[in-house]
Amino acid sequence: MLKIRLWVLAGAALVFAGCETARVAERDPVTVDAVYPPTMIEASFLSDGARLNALVYLADGAGPHPGVLLLHGYPGNEKNLDVAQYLRRDGWNVFFFHYRGAWGSEGEFSFVNAADDVGAALAHMRENAGAYRLDPDRIAIVGHSMGGQMTLAGAANDPGVKCAVTLAAAPVEPDPQSPPDEETLDAVRAYADGLIMLRGHDGSNVIEQDAAFAQRFPLARLTEKLGGKKLLMIGAEKDVAVPIGEHYRYAEAFGANPGIDLSTEVYDTDHGFATHRIAISRRIADWLDAGCR
Repeated sequence: MLKIRLWVLAGAALVFAGCETARVAERDPVTVDAVYPPTMIEASFLSDGARLNALVYLADGAGPHPGVLLLHGYPGNEKNLDVAQYLRRDGWNVFFFHYRGAWGSEGEFSFVNAADDVGAALAHMRENAGAYRLDPDRIAIVGHSMGGQMTLAGAANDPGVKCAVTLAAAPVEPDPQSPPDEETLDAVRAYADGLIMLRGHDGSNVIEQDAAFAQRFPLARLTEKLGGKKLLMIGAEKDVAVPIGEHYRYAEAFGANPGIDLSTEVYDTDHGFATHRIAISRRIADWLDAGCR
């Protein structure tokens, strides 16, 4: 079921004197479980022999709580940890990590390696469900930008993942109607050369690594394998990193598969959703609560 809505959220907020307008999920718990309070713990796990850094945001109460695997983009400057905090307040446990070779995690970064890391993270969450106060049968994936790519690949690869959310998802393969020209490719190489937080990845291999990912996870294959799952895709109208046309290209492809329960929305903001941070957090939480909890 395709539900496309254009959300243009701007202007002044309405204030009603004497009325309580705060959402439950936007407040810290009124009462806190003395034995199982909300907290954040440091964690790590192995992916193909490399140890990856992780954080786990644990919700109030013994649980088991539904879980979210939160995936950052490329290179991960925007980590969306405000979304993690919001979801924790709403009763979700959130697992966040850095891909192989990224931000101090061991190994070497590549897009294919990152996709495999998602699978390793899901396996780790289930194996440690007791320690993380987590229900292993209720894990969703939420990813931004390149993390959106990884969200689609991870959900397609894992039968246990029934719900996924993408924010300004980067394309899993180039648009065949408008392949990148050499000037664009040179700009990508130059950008990759400056990403000192990614080990084993630079302008000398970024194009080849991107092509390897596209070969392994083509859009047609993902469209088929996402059948039977719920998917929320959120785009950004003013996105210059991932043009909004990519969002609509995804929506058209996924909407052609009646087995995908697809919802899409577009906000009038930039790639990082800078003017809509509370709005996207609320929307993700409401959508997860309605059909994935």
